[in-house]
Amino acid sequence: MNTGTRLGLYGAGLVVAFGGAFGVAGAVVPDSAVTEWAEESPAGGAEMEAHDAEQKTTPTPAAADPAAPNSVKGLSAEADGYLLSPVQAPGAAGEPGTLGFRIQDAAGNPVTEYQTSHEQDLHLIVARSDGSQFRHVHPVLDESTGTWSTPWEWSEAGSYRVFADFKPAAAGAEVGSLTLTQTVQVAGDFTPVEPQPSRTAQVDGFTVSLDGDLAAGSSSDLTLTVSRDGEPVTSLEPYLGAFGHLVALRDGDLAYLHVHPKGEEPAAGQTSGPEIGFAAQVPTTGRYLLYLDFQVDGQVHTAEFVLDAGNTGTGSATPAGPHSGDGH
Repeated sequence: MNTGTRLGLYGAGLVVAFGGAFGVAGAVVPDSAVTEWAEESPAGGAEMEAHDAEQKTTPTPAAADPAAPNSVKGLSAEADGYLLSPVQAPGAAGEPGTLGFRIQDAAGNPVTEYQTSHEQDLHLIVARSDGSQFRHVHPVLDESTGTWSTPWEWSEAGSYRVFADFKPAAAGAEVGSLTLTQTVQVAGDFTPVEPQPSRTAQVDGFTVSLDGDLAAGSSSDLTLTVSRDGEPVTSLEPYLGAFGHLVALRDGDLAYLHVHPKGEEPAAGQTSGPEIGFAAQVPTTGRYLLYLDFQVDGQVHTAEFVLDAGNTGTGSATPAGPHSGDGH
């Protein structure tokens, strides 16, 4: 299936919305590592087939203008001639089922060949519109239908954004990843949360602290430090080709971007910690929701943070506070 060339970006090994970096113990990737931003059991066969007719009548997306400037990603179902189909998923919280979708090319055909990036052919990011209920998973592709699917159950109601991050094999190795999105409505009562600035996260017995500020339009160094029971954690394991994976969403519209910084893939069995360094770049001032995935003893944990980005050179001046969203 993986006909595309495995890119030599595993040292980055992490998707960083609005910026990114390779995590190593006590070392932060320099600004020069950030080379670009905004350039990463089959389901519901019957249900997905029912949507084929709809997709045939949908105007095929036009190829992107190569001269057009890069725009913020993660706000559209279509980009560069590729389209994310409507997402099939359970319609209410607490209802077990399957989440499934297709990636279609400009001719309306399902895409079945992808380039491997960060050790996966496609990354699925899901978050509620208020930034809570974040999940990062890797569905399975049915090559016979082009359907990506994964077992799924919503824990809470609300309006959710589903992001598919991938690189089509046909696009060529020089083309960056695409991030397409659809919205899924989950029936039921819920109370939206209001993300508050927070630099410390408690998750599964770990404490993760964040140092550094965000400044719109420039690269910013961020350092995440992991501890447990007051002791530094030095047993961080490679996850998706690096010692950490950072995703950031802009509060309000959940705009999502990422880059692939340079670095080398951790060797098999190598560990690191307690620090993971990132170079992050955000396009505008405002509030950003950050999600750090890290792995210890074969288990992936997600720590959540909220930072406010100021103008270039000012960074975030907002004091830390509790994050009202819940983590996973």
